[in-house]
This record gives sequence, structure tokens and C-alpha cells, in this order.
Amino acid sequence: MTTADRFRAAVERRDLSALGDLFTDDIRLYSPVKFTPFEGKPMVLGLFNVLLRTFEDDFRYVGQLDGTAQTSADGIEAPSVVLLFRATVGGRQIHGIDLLQLGQDGLIKEFTVMVRPQSAVQALGEAVLAGLVADGLVPAGR
Repeated sequence: MTTADRFRAAVERRDLSALGDLFTDDIRLYSPVKFTPFEGKPMVLGLFNVLLRTFEDDFRYVGQLDGTAQTSADGIEAPSVVLLFRATVGGRQIHGIDLLQLGQDGLIKEFTVMVRPQSAVQALGEAVLAGLVADGLVPAGR
């Protein structure tokens, strides 16, 4: 089973522990709602905890593309997987992709999320921020 297969299965089961086993300690997650990346396994797992609560029950992956891409941090070409998804947040239909870029150890080193339409990005951003504040991962009023 590939890292991408294990990732999909963990998300579908909403299994935070299994997700943690797939990330490097220095993972960077690039979000459509924040200019700078979320950095480090504890912060990224905290974000996934919020995301798994935020998405309504219809979150599903609908496709996969495999290839390579340069990582943002060091520009090195790495094995990469694009997972296409559909979901609903706050009654808004979301179309998106998760770009998983793997390190030499086969773990997810960089993770980029892209979402459309703009109204869905706003709804997702508001819901995620509220969850991050509620979990004490970011200060209120940020």
C-alpha cells in the first residue's frame, strides 16, 4: 500500500494517529486560507484534527494523479501525488486537490491544499480558524 493509499484510508477513517505516522517531523502544509505554511507535525496534526471535524460527512476523494514536482522548501524534485476531492463546508460545495510531496523516506514532507470556488475558500477559512482558536492552536482575534 502506497503512502497516498494509506493517507486516503486514514482520512476516510478520520484516524489522526494513522495520519501522524505518514508525516515527516518537519512537514509543511500550505493552505488556501493562510499565506505562510503550517509547520511541524504537531501543528499539522492539530490542523487535520480541525479539518476532520469541519468537513461534513460527504468528504470524498474522487481521483488521483501520480508524478513528481519540485518541493517549495528546497526545490528538489520529489515523488508527488495529487488527490482530487469533493466536500461540503457550511452548506457550500467544495472542489479541491491535496498535493502530497514525499521525502526520501517515503513520508509526506509537503502538503498543499487548493480549493475552489472562492466562496468555499472563505467558508472553509472561517470554519478552520474557529476550530484552531477553539483548540488553542492560534490566538483569538488573529
